[in-house]
Formats: sequence, C-alpha cells, structure tokens
Amino acid sequence: MKDIFTCPDNQSGRVDKILADKYSDFSREFIKQSIEVGKISHIDGSLIVPKTKINSGDQLLVDLSRPKINALEPYKYDLSIIHEDDHILVVNKPTGMVVHPGDGTDNTTLVHALLNHCPNALSPIGAPLRPGIVHRLDKETSGIILVAKSELAHLSLAEQFAGRKTGKLYQAIVCGKVGKYGEFNQPIGRHPKVRVKMAVSEKGKSACTKWERLSSFGDEFSHVKCEILSGRTHQIRVHFSAAMHPLAGDVTYGYKQHKAKPVVFPRVMLHAWKLSIFHPGHKKQVSFTSPPPNDFDQCLGKLKALVGE
Repeated sequence: MKDIFTCPDNQSGRVDKILADKYSDFSREFIKQSIEVGKISHIDGSLIVPKTKINSGDQLLVDLSRPKINALEPYKYDLSIIHEDDHILVVNKPTGMVVHPGDGTDNTTLVHALLNHCPNALSPIGAPLRPGIVHRLDKETSGIILVAKSELAHLSLAEQFAGRKTGKLYQAIVCGKVGKYGEFNQPIGRHPKVRVKMAVSEKGKSACTKWERLSSFGDEFSHVKCEILSGRTHQIRVHFSAAMHPLAGDVTYGYKQHKAKPVVFPRVMLHAWKLSIFHPGHKKQVSFTSPPPNDFDQCLGKLKALVGE
C-alpha cells in the first residue's frame, strides 16, 4: 500500500505513533520498521526516523507494502493441525522437522509446509524466511508449536513469550534417577568454545526449569515433566546435562549410547506437551495438548518392561 499522508490539523508528535493511529491495520512496530528501511519519508524524499516529530500539514510518502512471503517454495506436507482460526495455527511438529530455513537446511522445513497450507494467511513479521514463527523447537524435539496468522497476533504472542505469560510443559526421558520434584535456576549462555551449543554460564541470561518425576526405571532413567519459565535455547537439555542427568539420546549434551544400554533412543527424548496462552483475538486463556508420539511411547514401554511394569 502506497499513500501520500498529510498530518491532520491540531496534531503533532512522533511520526511512528501518528502513522500507527492513522493506519490501524498495521502495527506500530511494522511502521517503525518501514521507516527504518526508508519506505516512509518526507514528500521531498528526505529520510526520517521513528521518533521524528511532525506537525499539522506535514506531508509524507508512505509505502506500507508488506514483504512477500512466497519467496520460498511451498512444501506439500500433511501437517498435524491441533487448532486453527483467523489468528493462530497450532501445529504438532514431528521430530526431524526443522522449523525455519537456515544454513544447511532444505525446502522441507515447517515454514515451507506452512506456505503450502496457508500461503496467504501468515504474519509477515519475519518474512520471507520466518513468516508467522513466534517461537521454535529444536529439530529433534516433537510437539506443539504456535504460528501467528496476522501481524497483530504475532506481536501479542511475542509479548506473551517474552513476558513469561505463557505456560509451557514438556515431557522428557533423562538419564539416572532424579528426585520427585526439582528446580533449576542457573543462567544459560553461549558455550565458550562450541558456538552451536549452550551452557550454564554466569554471563548468561536467567533461566528457570521446574520438573517433576513421573516415573523411574531403576537407577538408569527417569520420565519427567518440565515447566520452563523462560525460553532459552536448549534450556531443558542444558539444565539437565549440567545436573549430570542428560536427556536420553542427546549426544550433544552428554548422553552416551553404550552397547550395554537396555534401550536405543532414536533421538533427543524431548516433547513439547502442553501450551497455554492468552488468545490474541478474544484475550481469554486457552490451552493445547499434544500427546507424546509413538517413538517416545515405545521407548517408555521398553523401559517399563525392563523393570517389570
């Protein structure tokens, strides 16, 4: 959308705020981004910044055309949809699927599949590589992932995740027998030597993981549920690894598969189980659940058989 905007009579102030009031279909954040990349300027073409003050009668060239989100080739894939409406899409992500394109990925990411499922109904924030993506799961982690279908929904959900207003529960299988309840509060930052890993670090960001043991299998493994009160990269994996209870199958963070091990785990045994949010449309709290997939249940079944359950 391109327009010539004239600041109304008896109005003055920050240009991003005035334009956000005028063009209410666009978020203030999107308008700020448009200003920063030079798509909004004075009528003579001179550039402005978001905090530039304008007054009655000032004219601007306004280009609020959204970035195209179909630069990627859609991937025809039968997504497991838990819920969908005009604002959000809740997907049960399978293990092995990467959430969005990046170095070394192909055209089978979740984003590619979303472009096939709803090509014209994804938030443009993050486009063209991450349209609608509010949060992410690791490639091997299965379970619930939330997608925004509008810009305003995206901003609402991003604020909820950043402000710790969401409820996030996971299930995991960890090495060793852990206590009945526990909590990790160590900060997490980038690993000092291996850049693709994270680590407990005094220089990191605060991170809190609460957990409860659901069952144990001798002294070898435990089945736990985890609630994360922050959203750091690899948080559950890092916290349990630092406590000498790495997740089963997680070779990156310390799991070692020996021939003597009773069960071979096909991947990192972590599943995003339940998610609660305030719906960006009607503002009421809603919850979604995704039962663990077959590979997770099969491993639990083998562990139960070993202890005679």
